[in-house]
Amino acid sequence: MEKDVFCSIIAGDIPSTRLQEDNSFVAIKDIHPKAQHHYLIIPKKHIESIDDVENSDRDLMGDMVLFAQQCAKTLNLEGYKLLVNVGEKGGQEVPHIHLHLLGGEFYR
Repeated sequence: MEKDVFCSIIAGDIPSTRLQEDNSFVAIKDIHPKAQHHYLIIPKKHIESIDDVENSDRDLMGDMVLFAQQCAKTLNLEGYKLLVNVGEKGGQEVPHIHLHLLGGEFYR
């Protein structure tokens, strides 16, 4: 399997603006933000998309939402959106599952 850009960011090969990180996830600032606060929650385990999630990934998926919640608290967001794009036709640009955390003013 070829290393995708998120695997390279996780490995530290590509610089990123990190908000938070733990053993399972990293939250980085989106380089093409759609809102005042736009971060990508990326699991360190490589899974291409929601379509590739298996039963064994249940805890990881739940933990990803809880990690996003922690990030929102770190940013002092009173409200926010969580978004997952699935597949190229669903707007997914990187073949590595990730959760968009958007808050504050939204851009057009």
